Amino acid sequence: MRPDQPALSVVVPMYDEEEVLPMFFARMRPLLDGLGISYELVVVDDGSRDNTATLLLEAAKDWAQLRVVRLLRNSGHQAAQSAGFRRARGEYLVTIDADLQDPPEVIAEFLDTARERDVDVVYGVRSDRSSDTWLKRTTARMYYRLMCRLVGKEIPFDAGDFRLVSRRVVDAVNSLPEDGRVFRLVIPWLGFPSAEVPYVRAERAAGTTKYNFTKMLRLAFDSVTAFSAAPLRLATWLGLLGGMLSGVFVIGALVIKLAGRSIPGWTSTVLAVSVIGAIQLLCLGLLGEYVARLFQSSQRRPQFLVGYDSLEDHGHHTFAETIDEND
Repeated sequence: MRPDQPALSVVVPMYDEEEVLPMFFARMRPLLDGLGISYELVVVDDGSRDNTATLLLEAAKDWAQLRVVRLLRNSGHQAAQSAGFRRARGEYLVTIDADLQDPPEVIAEFLDTARERDVDVVYGVRSDRSSDTWLKRTTARMYYRLMCRLVGKEIPFDAGDFRLVSRRVVDAVNSLPEDGRVFRLVIPWLGFPSAEVPYVRAERAAGTTKYNFTKMLRLAFDSVTAFSAAPLRLATWLGLLGGMLSGVFVIGALVIKLAGRSIPGWTSTVLAVSVIGAIQLLCLGLLGEYVARLFQSSQRRPQFLVGYDSLEDHGHHTFAETIDEND
């Protein structure tokens, strides 16, 4: 470990979290100070529109370990995590959200587990999600079952973005060339030795969730298209099904015609056009998701832009970083 390298980096993506910040600091600072190790708290402000950035800079004045990284615009939760991975210096890195649904006190258990079991990844697994709404629990269950089926059994069920990883994992993630990475899938895919720590998920301490249904649906699409070609195969099977249904319609039309009970072709035409048209549109939509990812990747635009880093920058210039740059 380098002399200037802290033992632990805690990365916290934030977006419009001014209401929860006082409670977050009140729990996080005594916990980290009490670990007895060197640390840095890397808060990535994802282009907040409220007073989050102001409160962070005020807190950093008398908290040397608090490091504020501010993105120029709202780039999304996963992009903010990427910025944190790029900037963090610790031997171990923990990612946690600011809403206190994931208890910061579990971080000490993460560290103990990583050292005792000599693993590179420790997942926080939600053993109780009763604090979440029925819709949230149901969609999360569907998401993890789908990911386990498409990506593989190595995906820990009910493990979100609350985890600990070693420096080896951080370096491996940062070296990946892909855009739009989904951390809860990328990290298990790397295959480093891992362990799990169960915890009870609490209610949000203050404010409102920034992960609405639309964003959860987008995460599901990104997860599927980034890690599996199954939708393309589904399009192939739907095409074959459409062909078979078309054959059935042809045979049915001939039988009706030979039986002398044919009606001028309105019904058969509508059915055939409806079924085949729906299948074609679905297949085009699935193909479009992959084409869109290729298009975005070909543009080579940065996934996030860092406007300020309290460790090394005084806000006089802008850093542009992208997760697919070659160092």
